[in-house]
Amino acid sequence: MKKLLFTLLLLPLTFTQAQNFRGLDKSPMDKASFPASYRVSDKVATITYSRPQLKRRAFADIVSFGKIWRTGANEATELRVFKPIVIDGSEIPAGTYSIFTIFETGKMTFIINKAINLWGSYTYDKAQDLLRYEVLTTTVEDTLEAFSMVFLGDDAPMLHLGWEKTRAAVPFTVL
Repeated sequence: MKKLLFTLLLLPLTFTQAQNFRGLDKSPMDKASFPASYRVSDKVATITYSRPQLKRRAFADIVSFGKIWRTGANEATELRVFKPIVIDGSEIPAGTYSIFTIFETGKMTFIINKAINLWGSYTYDKAQDLLRYEVLTTTVEDTLEAFSMVFLGDDAPMLHLGWEKTRAAVPFTVL
């Protein structure tokens, strides 16, 4: 009788352990912060983005040159600025923004847009642009399988973007 009662008590627990969870997203979300050190809690800016993978494809086959790109996968990339920054002489006040890019051969247009909570670049509105900044891209030997963004530099900070063999850097200053 005790065994039967014990079994009946444990039976509902087996169903809670048998739930089906989704697998890992094909474009996992990532976050880059400036300053990058986890020891610095007083951040200037963070970028939240999804990281598409090449998976035996070419960068130019995924990102249409000359067209607006969400700068990642899934939702539009989100820039949160906690302290005002300056890019190419334009002040970016504290706030939340979307990041878009337009790649062309040898260059990239980096766009900070005031619209937020967007899926991809389908509803991109150029009238909402806060900044458009053109930077040169470089081609390197090493291949990045996943699209990546990272803040580097303390005295001369830059946001670095890279995928496949293409690299770009956006310099900024903190006010």
